[in-house]
Amino acid sequence: MALNGAGPSNPVVIVHGGAWNVPDHLLEGSMNGAKASARAAYQILKTGGSALDAVVAAVRVLEDDVCFDAGTGSVLNSKGEVEMDAIIMDGETLKAGGVACVQNIKNPIDLARLVMDETEHVLLVGKGANQFAEEMGVKTVPVSELVTAEAMREFACYKQYGNAVEELFGRKKDFSHDTVGAVALDMHGNIAYGMSTGGITAKRPGRVGDSPLVGNGGYADNEVGAVSCTGHGESIIKVCLAHSIISYMEQGMTAQVAAEKALMKMDKRVNGHGGVIVVGKNGDIGKFFTTPRMTWAWVKDNKLHYGIEDAEDNCEDFE
Repeated sequence: MALNGAGPSNPVVIVHGGAWNVPDHLLEGSMNGAKASARAAYQILKTGGSALDAVVAAVRVLEDDVCFDAGTGSVLNSKGEVEMDAIIMDGETLKAGGVACVQNIKNPIDLARLVMDETEHVLLVGKGANQFAEEMGVKTVPVSELVTAEAMREFACYKQYGNAVEELFGRKKDFSHDTVGAVALDMHGNIAYGMSTGGITAKRPGRVGDSPLVGNGGYADNEVGAVSCTGHGESIIKVCLAHSIISYMEQGMTAQVAAEKALMKMDKRVNGHGGVIVVGKNGDIGKFFTTPRMTWAWVKDNKLHYGIEDAEDNCEDFE
């Protein structure tokens, strides 16, 4: 069904690979990964595919890329274990599905989609989520296959969660990863968002951040737009960052203005750093971050835009 009965929409997708202190040695890989993610999603959208399928495709690319803290490449908690979260939301029906603290799932975004499609729940966690994955035949892997040398080096560097938060999301230059996400508008006027993360290095086992929580790490509503957040999860939760952006847009602000206003408010109220990507119901795009860097890419009108530094905007034709 077309948005507001206005006929076919011009599809658009924007993805992020996390807002944090992206180290120089990961810049090229992170940028290439974000571009590949946006291309995979836009290919689906331009041939009439759904926003839901597009965001799943985008997030899967990032989960399979070792440069990002999601799926393969997830960081380690204080016990040296992997615990991953993911979510997807449909802006037409407001249905959502999420998982938290899963440990051996290659692509948590696939499991989140199944929670949305095959259950009456919004969020499954821990052993219950893994049991559901087994029932659904979701691919599992040995946890060792998800752990990269980068994650091990980061774990050795940050033995305390507080130190990790300060180093990774503040203005100091060092190593880490963060949440990946995608938002999309399809030709039918439907909007969706999806996210996946391994969390923050040295987090307490069982810690759940903003990512799988509707209205905190993201939101999607055909009547307004869609948001995906990245950054310090506890700060994002405290200010309900995603829904704050949606509320600003309901007040008439553009996607860009809403993104900037909400992130600056989070900085002022709880001294929290992060980034957001936003798509409005009519296809306007917003992106903003208060961390040193955020990998992002978006495609609209067969033009791929991408960057990682503040005010950077590279562009090439979509092929």
